[in-house]
Amino acid sequence: MKTPNTAPGGQQPIDKEIRRRTVVSFSIFFVCLTIGGILFYKLYNQPQSASGVQPTLRKALNADDKIFSLLFSKKNEARSFKKENAVKNVRVNGDVGMDGELDTTWRLKVARKPGDTLVLTLDDIKALPKTEIVFDFKCVEGWSQVTWWGGVRFSDFMEKYNLAPQMATKYVGMITPDEAYYVGNDMPSMLQPQTLLCYEMNGKPLPQDQGYPLRLIIPVKYGIKHLKRIGVVYFSNDKPKDYWAEQGYDYYAGL
Repeated sequence: MKTPNTAPGGQQPIDKEIRRRTVVSFSIFFVCLTIGGILFYKLYNQPQSASGVQPTLRKALNADDKIFSLLFSKKNEARSFKKENAVKNVRVNGDVGMDGELDTTWRLKVARKPGDTLVLTLDDIKALPKTEIVFDFKCVEGWSQVTWWGGVRFSDFMEKYNLAPQMATKYVGMITPDEAYYVGNDMPSMLQPQTLLCYEMNGKPLPQDQGYPLRLIIPVKYGIKHLKRIGVVYFSNDKPKDYWAEQGYDYYAGL
């Protein structure tokens, strides 16, 4: 007499079904692996665009930029910490645009429009109300540090120097004096109340390797957007050039 789960020839139906499903699963896996490999090869070997990355990947990054921009709100601030939580030895997140030391001839150039440039000293900037922030500085390399900074709110700076027409533009561009490093940030993020034109770190003047005499601190962005040693500020409705976006990173770089 045959048992209920035994088929003619002695093979159990349940074992046969397991074998069939295993063959089907591995077949699907290898087909998907092959298709994925072909797509990756085609994507990887696409010619790079002017933005320094393959067009398909750049389209995906641009789509992410739009989504993050729509979700942004000035009310969403980076978490603040107490000063005693700030590290004493602040890590340097890059040195592009930092060659050589600046002397007292440094001036901040604010290009309001073509042919109209406002030139300011560090004392001009320090004359504005001082703001301090202690927050968790995040780098795209995967590390973070709680750091303490002092300076002037970018929004206060814009109001002080009657830059209302420029506030209506979409972007702010910044360049180091040697033009080796440059970033572009969206205006809403720049006007967020935690964004500073920063001249102090840990209650003291900025060290040379941290952007002396003036750097950007923008807590809603990764460190690649916190330009050190600001030389020029300008405004645009088109995306300003951005050093790391040209290397294949996303332009928005928001948290």
